Amino acid sequence: MKLLVTALLLAASPALAQDAAAPLPGPPPAAGMVSAAAPSASDLLFEQAQMRNAPAGATLTYEYLRRSSIAKGPFGPPLDDTIKLKLESGKTSADRNIAVEMFSGTNRFPAGPFEEMPGNPVIPLFLENHLNGLARVLQANPRYLKLAIRKGLRDGATVTPVKIDYKGRTVDGWQVVTRPFSGDAQAQRMRGMDNMTYTFVTSPEVPGEIVSIEAQSKSAEGGELLEERLSYDQKAG
Repeated sequence: MKLLVTALLLAASPALAQDAAAPLPGPPPAAGMVSAAAPSASDLLFEQAQMRNAPAGATLTYEYLRRSSIAKGPFGPPLDDTIKLKLESGKTSADRNIAVEMFSGTNRFPAGPFEEMPGNPVIPLFLENHLNGLARVLQANPRYLKLAIRKGLRDGATVTPVKIDYKGRTVDGWQVVTRPFSGDAQAQRMRGMDNMTYTFVTSPEVPGEIVSIEAQSKSAEGGELLEERLSYDQKAG
């Protein structure tokens, strides 16, 4: 089964639904170098051959956390688990065949496998899981939320260079931040979560390039309405 962002997350997004078919970009920046011109958020997250620096035979492990302080726990109990991507060679040097272990034990549910993937499927896997929970809690149309995130990444994201600690050294990366529901016409229906902030950190020095993803919303009093985050486990590989 091929990973198509159209099937997993962004079916309504022509601009972001081309990661499986997009031509491969040029080589990543050399170690210690980041281009002065910031890439667009959608290009950085959805159109890069992120798996070219992740060797076949490797397993990429991501630590996952979800927690919320909303009364009566509509998001469910806190979840602290892992997402694992097991990589095998694809037809080209940049492609990977990927088996997914989406959480463990009783939390586990089917995902993948994905074939001939140049991009990292952990982004749409995280966002699909996040949006399913958010739409259920808000009793919202998932497509509406997807379109808001699409627009936020296309028109309202900031992309800035950052330094990342990776295995005892400092490497260059990018941080993408967007608040797609801020000022939304349906903000009053979002139970205070219209301030949801999405933060993505990437680096070509890290296998699979995805360093972390976070979706976070706080109440006016500072309470944690939702924190959902994923981070690459450097020790696990």
